[in-house]
Amino acid sequence: MQDEIIVDLFWQRDETALRETEAKYSAYLQKIAYNILADIEDAKEAVNETLLRAWNSIPPQRPGLLKTYLGKITRQLSIDTYRRAHRKKRIASEYTVSLDELSDILSEGDTPDDFDSKLLGEEIEKYLKSLNENARTAFVQRYYFNDTVREIAARQNASESKIKSMLYRTRCGLKEFLEKEGYEI
Repeated sequence: MQDEIIVDLFWQRDETALRETEAKYSAYLQKIAYNILADIEDAKEAVNETLLRAWNSIPPQRPGLLKTYLGKITRQLSIDTYRRAHRKKRIASEYTVSLDELSDILSEGDTPDDFDSKLLGEEIEKYLKSLNENARTAFVQRYYFNDTVREIAARQNASESKIKSMLYRTRCGLKEFLEKEGYEI
């Protein structure tokens, strides 16, 4: 079923919207949640919570891209769940691994909350737009969707070392770009 029809069903308060959304996007949303939480049950719970949040927010929201809208909800729910569950301990999930990779870009006082805000900022967006498509895609897949290097390499039909290298150069370029824009790194 097309996304526009699903959104219309949400607006009509037709529960078919939930079934269609789950059928179409459950695997996608579970992948996002699992990459952050590293627990399949928590990932399933995040997807269920995403569906509830979508039900409660559509209307008044009318997302243009339902997949992106749901992905953003799932990502934020998963990050919040991860933080609550792991306040004192660090478990190696793709979320923590990708944040560690970005640690040389973050200043001492920054937290992941601050980083998420910066990532959404106009300066970061400008930098990402300056990258070639492969580098931009790899960066977003790694640091937004928290995909593994192996998964990114498979999608781009490249070696893992090439992707690691590309991500490293992109992080270095981002650091340099932010410094030029006046951010203390």
